[in-house]
Amino acid sequence: MAGHGTDEHPHGADRLCEAGDRVYSRAVRRGRVHRRDAEPVPCLLELALLHPDPDDMDWLVPTSPQEVMTRLLREVYEEISTSRRRVGSAVEAFEWYAGLGRQVQPAPAAEGPAIRVLDGLARIQAAMDEATQACTAEVLTVQPGGIRREAELSEGLHRAMALRRRGVRMRDLYTHVARHGHGLLSYLELMGGAVEARTLDEVTERLILFDRTVAFIPANAERTMALELRHPALVDYLVTVFDRFWRLAIPLTAPLPDTGIEGISHRERSIAALLAEGHQDAVIAGRLGISVRTCRAHIARLSETLGAASRAQLGVRIAQAGLDRSHSPTLTVPDQESPTAR
Repeated sequence: MAGHGTDEHPHGADRLCEAGDRVYSRAVRRGRVHRRDAEPVPCLLELALLHPDPDDMDWLVPTSPQEVMTRLLREVYEEISTSRRRVGSAVEAFEWYAGLGRQVQPAPAAEGPAIRVLDGLARIQAAMDEATQACTAEVLTVQPGGIRREAELSEGLHRAMALRRRGVRMRDLYTHVARHGHGLLSYLELMGGAVEARTLDEVTERLILFDRTVAFIPANAERTMALELRHPALVDYLVTVFDRFWRLAIPLTAPLPDTGIEGISHRERSIAALLAEGHQDAVIAGRLGISVRTCRAHIARLSETLGAASRAQLGVRIAQAGLDRSHSPTLTVPDQESPTAR
């Protein structure tokens, strides 16, 4: 862990600076420290000795000394062939952490914390790469937001290819709008039978599950922070949610069901149901993964088709046509997937 930190803190966790020593020790004794108290020692965040408290982002909680020792040992063993000179200083660091660890009650034996806040895109990517390397059987993902941008698909391609080489099964959920993205179709063609994709009118926020043991979800609207979840009850709950969405979703290779009403598309029926629930245009657009402009164009066509002169009248006509009820068509999914099923 040497070599990390800022110019003012050019050290690793095996030899903290004096200021870092004081703040980390106080965090271990008290259970957490305020974020402003850690501003003079950015090394503690960069070295993952402190991380945001999931319950209050203004506070930082310490990584347990036992976990720090385990991390140090792992890195020393990996570098021992070329870094034998570090062994002596690492042993001293282990003794220091062991002495500090005796001041607090040991945490239950586990792979790591049940909920971990990942602050910053680099830390999120590193955690995702680690989970990808450990994955052996299955990846489940929910991908909201409509048409997938080329940059988003390219960013995760290396992980997907590594999973495919190991025979890992992947299932992806998208909104119906994603069907119109050429980048997604190219990505699925490249992955072949390793990925199966289905679509819904709307899906939940982004979710990625590895081997039903670890999940990643966004922790803020900008997606610059994420939660890594390893609590079995939380992960099981998210798997159940995914499986229920999956059963309702339509395979990407199957056409969307007809609405039964001439001049009204499947998307316009979905918009009508959300309008009937009282949602604003921007909310409807976000849930369906389309732009507000596109959403309003569909609403205009709905009004014209149903002969409505105002929004109030449109609501009445939607109810009269039976478009105010959600619809979940019963699907018959073939037992054997076609070579292009995604």
